[in-house]
Amino acid sequence: MRRLGLLLLLGIAAVGAFAAWLDQDLSVPYRRYKGDSVIVDIPHGMGRWGIASLLAKNRVIRSRIAFEFYSHWHHRRSLQAGEYLFEGPMTERQVFWKIATGKINVVSVQIPEGWNMFDIADQLQRQKLCNREDFLRVARDPNPILDIAPHAQSLEGFLFPSTYLFARHTPPDEIAATMIREFRRVWSNLNPDLAIATATTPSIEDTVTLASLVERETPLESERPLVAGVFYNRLQRNYPLQCDPTVQYALALAGRPTQIVRHADLRVDSPYNTYLRPGLPPGPIANPGEASLRAAIDPAKTDFMYFVANDSGGHFFSKTLEEHNRNVAKYRRRLMSDAIGDSSKRAYATNPREHRSQP
Repeated sequence: MRRLGLLLLLGIAAVGAFAAWLDQDLSVPYRRYKGDSVIVDIPHGMGRWGIASLLAKNRVIRSRIAFEFYSHWHHRRSLQAGEYLFEGPMTERQVFWKIATGKINVVSVQIPEGWNMFDIADQLQRQKLCNREDFLRVARDPNPILDIAPHAQSLEGFLFPSTYLFARHTPPDEIAATMIREFRRVWSNLNPDLAIATATTPSIEDTVTLASLVERETPLESERPLVAGVFYNRLQRNYPLQCDPTVQYALALAGRPTQIVRHADLRVDSPYNTYLRPGLPPGPIANPGEASLRAAIDPAKTDFMYFVANDSGGHFFSKTLEEHNRNVAKYRRRLMSDAIGDSSKRAYATNPREHRSQP
């Protein structure tokens, strides 16, 4: 009996010591990784012991055993797969609950107004969210927007520019779906009557296409209704739009992107070339923001038929071809006087948005 009592006391003491050690281990912040932070990627299907081993290997936790015990204590809470960012010392309790509540690391992705699907794909690949070609494969499939744009050829124009937060390994179709949801939200607020379009009211496609041209033509929000008004006037009079950004998009589709449209480029055989094809191009050439969508919905009532870039980031607008040609000459003189020694500006001066000089 005395020996049994002694063993019982030793057992109680051992359990107490283990409990004290476990509580100490779980409660004392720990951080032994190098640098200010560490990222741990927990794959799908990994068990609790595997997760504990991965955290210990990355020096996020002190003891695999302590983490495993605490994890099984809360066995009803599953540990979520994903990429986790750890900054600063954390207790093992805090590490467990961060993973159990799925507080995964997210990447902030800024999509500027006027970017096309190729620009977006490049950005997603740069930020290691997905492969460029995987996103483009998704972006070329118009199915997610056919309910509002039944004649769409891709998702171009409907990948709304904004700043998004995405977790690593987010599938490309989910990334695109998030951007489309934002487009739908903005569109419904701008134009409730066209928020739910059908095959009998496909005007959303032309509106978004026009908005994309406006977006690419001017960075100035104040000018966008005027630019839209000029395009509307030219469409009504059956004048070619002669919009350089449509030529740039045609070249991008052909795998020959360019920042400078040269005279030879204006002959590229493409339905997007508004020098050779009348009317709007067959679809958007970029993803317009809210201001450009609003301008396309409600363009300025104007007599202007032409515009040419000025030297301050905006445009000169004119009603007649004669006035327009004077503005072109004025722009050339200013550009050439300011561009001595700047080869890129000298190249651009050979074609300073003269594309609306002829009706």
